[in-house]
Amino acid sequence: MIGAGSIGVGTFLGYMFSKFFFMVVKRIVLLPALPLYLSWEPFALTVGAFFSLFIIISLVAPVFIRTDGLHELIRGDGSGKEKEGFSKIRGSLGLILLVLSYTLASLTSNNIVIGLIFLLPPLATLGTYFFFTDSLPFLLHLFKGRKELYWRHFRLLAISEGVIRLKENARMFFIVTIVSTVAFMSVGILASLTSFASQYREVNPLGLVYVSYPGDKMEEQNIKRLRDELRRNGLEYTYVDFPVLKQRSSYTEFTVSIVKLSSINELATAFGNTAFELDEGEALFLPPTISTFEQLNSQIVETVLEESGVSIRINGAYPHQLFPAHAIGTNAIILNDTDFDRIAAFVKTPSVVYHAFDIPEWQMTKNIGMTIEHSMTESILAGTSHELNYTFDNPGRNYSIIRTTFTLLLFIGLLLAGVFLLAAGSFIYFRLYTSLDSDRKQFDVLRRMGITDREFKKIINRQLIPQFFVPWGVALLHSSFAFLTLQVIWDALAEISIVRELIFVLLGFTILQVIYFYLIRWRYLAHIRTSS
Repeated sequence: MIGAGSIGVGTFLGYMFSKFFFMVVKRIVLLPALPLYLSWEPFALTVGAFFSLFIIISLVAPVFIRTDGLHELIRGDGSGKEKEGFSKIRGSLGLILLVLSYTLASLTSNNIVIGLIFLLPPLATLGTYFFFTDSLPFLLHLFKGRKELYWRHFRLLAISEGVIRLKENARMFFIVTIVSTVAFMSVGILASLTSFASQYREVNPLGLVYVSYPGDKMEEQNIKRLRDELRRNGLEYTYVDFPVLKQRSSYTEFTVSIVKLSSINELATAFGNTAFELDEGEALFLPPTISTFEQLNSQIVETVLEESGVSIRINGAYPHQLFPAHAIGTNAIILNDTDFDRIAAFVKTPSVVYHAFDIPEWQMTKNIGMTIEHSMTESILAGTSHELNYTFDNPGRNYSIIRTTFTLLLFIGLLLAGVFLLAAGSFIYFRLYTSLDSDRKQFDVLRRMGITDREFKKIINRQLIPQFFVPWGVALLHSSFAFLTLQVIWDALAEISIVRELIFVLLGFTILQVIYFYLIRWRYLAHIRTSS
């Protein structure tokens, strides 16, 4: 009955407010249109999914309901007050598993990160369960042995009552922790995707990129088409072509990619960077990624380009990022114009020509080069992509797709996280009300003994704060170490930092939890003060 009523009312109200919801989503993700239409499939999917879920819950829930003997029912509320047992072995195991999980997450690297993704969640989950069922009672038992700390004012009452509630609600705290961790992680992961979108320009500094390989018959036509489309759309740009030569280095015995200094300076000037000067025989490393600059900048290498016989001295690295990561190659150098021309005369044909467009309004290029991309797509579908001999990349269009997709995912993730947090808070909220009658009687006795209102609130705080913030704190700790692993993944993929976004996520959840605590505390105090 509850399930059927919830599904009916929820589906009706959901569709009534769906137009307003779509208007909000359209503004958030910057979509040109998000129309509303009526179809039976979404309704059938919603009703079928939730109705099936309610049926499964109705069948499974009775299996986990505790059944007590008649003598325990007669004894009433007092029966639960004696169940404070715990296992020292399981308690120690819980702490060991959590420490092991946190240590592995802190020491993760690119080589083992994939394995840890499958190993850490089971370890942390099992450790969390033992932590609440045995580790915390064990630690509180040790604390109770310190009489100089335990036997002080109302600390005795608050801690003893807290130990009982902890043991009674250990499974609930475990579920709240896992649900909260899922909420933190879902929003954190999606926020990191948004971070990638926000830093997309840094890792893709060019507006358009066309790479031509030997045998590209469409090179001149495609470049002319791109320049014409940019002019028709009123977009200012700086165009530089980079012939890339290949030579074998006598120092490493590997092939190096060589670009011309004047071409680099022309593009660097468009970015607002200072031009470099190199004398004959001098060269600079061209770092494939930002992170490799420090390593390459400290190296001095003297080598001979074997095919042409040109001797060069590579002293340091170019400090600015002009190309996407690994665009020119993993082993590239910038050569002065004189030596480059000598090698070009010897090589005759460059191995690749890199056509770079620096466009200040790069986000306005999403409709540029559509014909070229359609040709590439058709060739890929037909299995003839090897005949194209060119590649084309439009970071403006890529960013538009990534931003829209990631923003929509983040919006959905926030909604799901809100559901998870409400569910986690509801567990604690309703558990407080199951013991409301006994709590009211207990505090009524304390008031008759002369307890002040300030002392009354202090006892309430000491009982409620652990129930609200211990599961939340453990979930926050789980998520923080999980985000360390996530940062390693992003370093390998795009070399971006997600620290700022994750701090905002965790800070936002902290503020929401504090607000929720004071709201529940206010209602709980009001009910406790009400005479039975």
